[in-house]
Amino acid sequence: MAEGTGFDLGGRLKSLREAHSLSQRELAKRAGVSNAIISMIEQNRSSPSVGMLKKLLDGFPISLAEFFALEAPPRPQIYFTARELVELAGGAISYRQVGQDLSGKAMQLLHERYAAGADTGAQMLTHDAEEGGIIIRGRLEVTVGDQVRVLGPGDAYYFDSRTPHRFRNVGEEECEVVSANSPPSF
Repeated sequence: MAEGTGFDLGGRLKSLREAHSLSQRELAKRAGVSNAIISMIEQNRSSPSVGMLKKLLDGFPISLAEFFALEAPPRPQIYFTARELVELAGGAISYRQVGQDLSGKAMQLLHERYAAGADTGAQMLTHDAEEGGIIIRGRLEVTVGDQVRVLGPGDAYYFDSRTPHRFRNVGEEECEVVSANSPPSF
């Protein structure tokens, strides 16, 4: 990041390069420089002269003015407080998802809670994904196809979600699970 300005020249160049589906090597070839230079600039370990930057931008092509006027891409959210988890269902079963918008994401992460006796229903679930989870506390009966197993704290499951499945809390306390679906499909 340029000192004192808050402008991330290297990040902006990298975003532009990736938006044009160019490798560092391809951009270097177009601009007539080494890919090591591209790498150093993108990491903000080298600050290019105006002439060098113009040479790089000609590889897209884009003007200096357009480069500096570009909207900075939003930074993806990395950390989530408990209050920021998105409730997908309420009541006896709670599914709290990490992240609001999963478009373009490869995985869906859930914090699940099942009240005593809660059940996903007699109708088996299916969706195009793989899923897995780890029981944090309580006891959860997991049915996948014709296989049934009661899992407790520290136990886990992992299966192809196209196989009909269901979940049921068979304990007398709330059951808590951390699970993932890939791709997001729940």
